[in-house]
Amino acid sequence: MKKREIAVFGGAHIDRRGRISGVTAPGASNPGSWFEEAGGGGFNAARNLSRLGHSVRMISPRGGDAAGETVAAAAAAAGVIDCPFTFLDRKTPSYTAILENDGNLVIALADMELYRLFSPRRLQQRAIREILAASDLVLMDANLPEETLTALVGVATRDDRIIAGIAVSPAKVTRFRKCLGELSFLFMNEAEARALTGTDVAEAANWPSLLREAGLTGGVVTRGGRAAVAFDRSEACLVVPPALPALADVTGAGDALASGFLTARLSGLDLGGCLRHGIAAAGITLRSPFAVSEELSSSSLEQAVALVPAPQMLS
Repeated sequence: MKKREIAVFGGAHIDRRGRISGVTAPGASNPGSWFEEAGGGGFNAARNLSRLGHSVRMISPRGGDAAGETVAAAAAAAGVIDCPFTFLDRKTPSYTAILENDGNLVIALADMELYRLFSPRRLQQRAIREILAASDLVLMDANLPEETLTALVGVATRDDRIIAGIAVSPAKVTRFRKCLGELSFLFMNEAEARALTGTDVAEAANWPSLLREAGLTGGVVTRGGRAAVAFDRSEACLVVPPALPALADVTGAGDALASGFLTARLSGLDLGGCLRHGIAAAGITLRSPFAVSEELSSSSLEQAVALVPAPQMLS
């Protein structure tokens, strides 16, 4: 796949995950283990995109602390060009999750106050304007303030450029509401799609029309192990993920799906091919204990795509 210039704006922080060893006992002490790594929706996607052969710049606020140094080291290890706004007197944001023994999320706490300091004024800096001018794809996540996302979409929109968003959570996805019409794609799960539309549906095939009515022209809705749906201005399709022999950790799977999908889109693949690549990338990540799988590469992705069923096109 051809190497492209990509700019990612959003979360780059510390992910802390506690995993319960046995059956979850709510309201009680549960034995388990603790794990910590660099993470964030945008940062996970940036590292995946770099692993898939692209030139990726990560733009995000960061504190002047040890956690910030951990993020910087992770960026360097993944080949991501790190472009932080560093606030020496602040702490780097963090996301703390408790997982069940099977890897599914119980509850999480997001300490993301620093991201509020990424104001639209930052986008006026010469270095940021130069990064945007050179980028084939601009990807952002909803950790950033609503006004910053709206301004970023406004300055990044160009006919030959993909503008994409990662929903992050049901509480944050609505920050994209004012700029939905300018996004090429928004990546979300069903809970985030419900928050965006104010509706719930039983059939995945209903999501494209509901999200288009909300103003979105393209997107992907994931549904765990059930069929995922993708749509753009002219068509929509479903793909059922292949069954996995084991689930290591769900963290980062959605970010990997966005990375695989967008890499395929940059290469000119059709909607069904893009969704198959996204699902393949997510599957590689779901088998890994890390939010960004060390096994992900252009070659491993193509091998995994061969195991993903053909898309079902929707009328």
